[in-house]
Amino acid sequence: MSKIALVGLGLVGRAWAVSFARAGHEVAIWDERPESIDDALGFVNRVLPDLDAHDLLRGEPPLSVRSRMRRAGSLEEALDGASHVQENTPEDVEAKRRVFAELDRLADPEAVLASSTSAILPSAFSRGLKGCGRCLVAHPINPPYLVPSVEIVPAPWTDPDAVRRTADLLEAAGHAPIVMTREIDGFVVNRLQGALLEEAFRLVGDGFASAEDVDVAIREGLALRWSFMGPFETIDLNAPGGVRDYAERYQRIYERIFPSTQRRVDWSGPAMDAVEAERRTRLPAERLAERAAWRDRRLMALAAHKKKAGEEIGE
Repeated sequence: MSKIALVGLGLVGRAWAVSFARAGHEVAIWDERPESIDDALGFVNRVLPDLDAHDLLRGEPPLSVRSRMRRAGSLEEALDGASHVQENTPEDVEAKRRVFAELDRLADPEAVLASSTSAILPSAFSRGLKGCGRCLVAHPINPPYLVPSVEIVPAPWTDPDAVRRTADLLEAAGHAPIVMTREIDGFVVNRLQGALLEEAFRLVGDGFASAEDVDVAIREGLALRWSFMGPFETIDLNAPGGVRDYAERYQRIYERIFPSTQRRVDWSGPAMDAVEAERRTRLPAERLAERAAWRDRRLMALAAHKKKAGEEIGE
């Protein structure tokens, strides 16, 4: 297995460490703040036993996975010999430009330089770099050790070989690459999520449903199918003749709905007041971290179920 360098060890960086080490790679971890490395390793030590309990470590004991993570004393040490560099620094385009200039200068010439950014286009931080052809975005859905999909987004000048190598690396590590052909604001996942959130805020803001009713519609409705198939496969199976039959039967419904979706509700306005009041009634602010841990345990259970169902029923 190859060496992976992780630069930046916040919530995303430490999650990548689990994902890549579980896949058998040597993982060099580095952050300019040494305490972030300590925090990341503490998190890893806590989460690996839970993953093991759900059979999500590929049959290896936690200590074996943990042994492949190595603290680097400097950025140069982290990058030395790495074939893939995953950058996880804060969402600031000027900071990304500075970091990628350093990565391009110090990393092995053949190493792919990938950013975990969820919002910055790869062209914005790789333009003008000598090695701009090896720069791209590999944006995970957090946490990547539980949610397989990763968006691979090339800049206009990214070498197709860098895209292919990244997709191969991620797929071998158990991920499901979303390989985009070119960059666009929001990539794929946030554009889809954004469309849903816009409608969710409209429904609450206009008084048609409560925040909990909207959550139930997804949690106890659409998400049950969406947890193992996407929207196109869903409609392909929801009409006797498949996807074209579905469109012929139901497109007019969505045509009628569409004009009413072309108006934004301010997420920081009265709609947010209503959503926040309802959420804090259901979940006090002091319990947010506790509920996030519950979410991750539920995700582990779901990942274990999907793995078992895939083996027994088929993907």
